[in-house]
Amino acid sequence: MTPLAQSLVAFTLAAALLTVTPGLDTALVLRTAAAEGSRRAFAAALGICLGCLAWGGLVAVGLGVLLEASELAYQLLKWAGAAYLLYLGVRLIAVPRSPPVAGEGRPPPGSNWFLRGLMTNLLNPKVGAFYVSFLPQFIPAGASVPATTLLLAAIHSALGLAWFLLLIGATRPLARRLRDPALVRLLDRLTGGVLILFGLKLAFSRH
Repeated sequence: MTPLAQSLVAFTLAAALLTVTPGLDTALVLRTAAAEGSRRAFAAALGICLGCLAWGGLVAVGLGVLLEASELAYQLLKWAGAAYLLYLGVRLIAVPRSPPVAGEGRPPPGSNWFLRGLMTNLLNPKVGAFYVSFLPQFIPAGASVPATTLLLAAIHSALGLAWFLLLIGATRPLARRLRDPALVRLLDRLTGGVLILFGLKLAFSRH
């Protein structure tokens, strides 16, 4: 097995463990699947994975390193991300949604979960900082750094999408019960609380 193949296998195992660790992304996808259906949950999952892939591209071209080195850039992006998470959290708690009446129907205004998933990751500088510190460990000597970084980010995104599909599929047998209005409101408030906690954690975290 070549050094690159060994690195890819090692990274895939490590990234798989990180992927299944419960976090903000998992909470967003599960809540959307339970309250708004699989199509919108899949849109949120695509947005999250595209956000990871975008950060991989930024790190590959060196912008991630710049973000890591620039305290001002990091802080600005951190506060923007924290504000966005707090906005989503407060909105879910203050105005919990009702489930669709017939099928998944048409999304109500402001429910673009693809964009929410994307922005949740793009506005989180910790994703970029994580890639800067984590991905280089799996780039063997002699390999193209930009190309290998993109490949690793693509693997991470693919693992994330596969995990989200499993989560979405797991909610389907319980879909009717999960659409109960009282349960939907409870899920919205719980998810809103999770978003607020992550937003506060991001806001008060150190570089």
